[in-house]
Amino acid sequence: MSSLPVRPSLAARLRRMLERLSDGLVERDALARQVFLAALAGEHSLLIGPPGTAKSALARRLHRAFAEGGYFERLLTRFSVPEELFGPLSISALEQDRYERHTAGFLPEAHIAFIDEVFKANSAILNALLTLLNEREFDNGAGRMRCPLVSVIGATNAVPDDAVADAFFDRFLMRIVVSPVSAAGFGRLLQAAPDDQGAPFPEALLATERQALAQAAQAVTLPSPVMDCLRDLRSALAQMEIVVSDRRWVKMVALLKTAAATEGRSAVSCWDVSLLPVCIATEAEEQAQVAAWLASRLGVREAISPPRLTRIVEAFEAQLGAEQKANDLDYDADGRLRFSAGELAHEIGDAKGGAEALRMTYQRRRRYGAAHIDARTAQVSALLERIERYRREVLAQIDDLTQYLDQSLWMAPDFAVAAHTHLRDTVAAIDALRERAVSAREGFVALPRLPEGAGSVPEPVAHEAWPD
Repeated sequence: MSSLPVRPSLAARLRRMLERLSDGLVERDALARQVFLAALAGEHSLLIGPPGTAKSALARRLHRAFAEGGYFERLLTRFSVPEELFGPLSISALEQDRYERHTAGFLPEAHIAFIDEVFKANSAILNALLTLLNEREFDNGAGRMRCPLVSVIGATNAVPDDAVADAFFDRFLMRIVVSPVSAAGFGRLLQAAPDDQGAPFPEALLATERQALAQAAQAVTLPSPVMDCLRDLRSALAQMEIVVSDRRWVKMVALLKTAAATEGRSAVSCWDVSLLPVCIATEAEEQAQVAAWLASRLGVREAISPPRLTRIVEAFEAQLGAEQKANDLDYDADGRLRFSAGELAHEIGDAKGGAEALRMTYQRRRRYGAAHIDARTAQVSALLERIERYRREVLAQIDDLTQYLDQSLWMAPDFAVAAHTHLRDTVAAIDALRERAVSAREGFVALPRLPEGAGSVPEPVAHEAWPD
């Protein structure tokens, strides 16, 4: 994989920072990766889950991962007023007939922010947040101020169903379902050390480094195979009835480019697409459905997937079965076997019952010339060559996934296991189909042959087209 001129130590530093983010937070490794990547891409995360699941602790740690800038945190209620987020009104400005706020120490001047129970805010607050989150701007009096906001982490127990909430909800690129610690992790939870929320992060990112990373991400390319994968994903989402806005697709691609840039890659990998389920779906079940689809597609071209290859092999097996059962009987209009005197005497012998018995009992397997058999075996041999090329392609994808994992900061281990298992299962399926194709070729070779003459070349076995 080619590299960009990004600081060579960046990936190692980010890896250490990820370890610090999740240190002591039981079963929150994946959550830390997702929130940190969103922040590096300049995007926002929404954590959906019950209280007491380390959402605020992670937000405070994320703030310390950035060397410069302020942190803002607020718990909203249905009684919250704009002053709580955007600052109090300026008395001196009011005396001069200006409606302005003191924003120092409040959200408009924060770099990292955590807003708990974010959907409990009234429509006035939500509408102001829409512009701030998306455009990084805040209307303060008659002017609009630029905000240094890097990322907002929102938290909620549930997402309400209304138009204003939907627009606000779409501002969060990552929507992450957070569950309580599992039974397996409960013991570690009880033994975890208290979180030292004031401890500084070693090697925290400077603003200049964030800007350099953003420039590197813009230079990352989107290869054709990744484009094809995204097109297939979009079609699959339509079948799943999951709607993704055009704006969200653009932001997701920017996220993939950021992931590639952090690892020093000049192009997005198909494996990067595994990061998208939390950007696409809201419910945990839908996210799992999208992840399962990706695990079964990444690294395997759908056009030559085992199901399609199976249908091709079955076409040859069906043709072989038909030719093995074929005979050369020739009946007249009355259903009687047509033959000349003495023609079949050596095969019939002294059959009792005369012509009527002969009509009902005589059978002779069809014989095939060398031209026919050679044509059939050549076609199966060509199929076997394509199967072998496909097998090598999948094995190469397994190697590529292994190399990707060696340097990946962001891929979830569970997804890596699922993708690797699917690829190995695909190789096993290919091997089984190869054996069936070899058996079919042997069957064509063993067809009964004409005693003399090469016979004729048959039409090729009809099957689905095999793409290049």
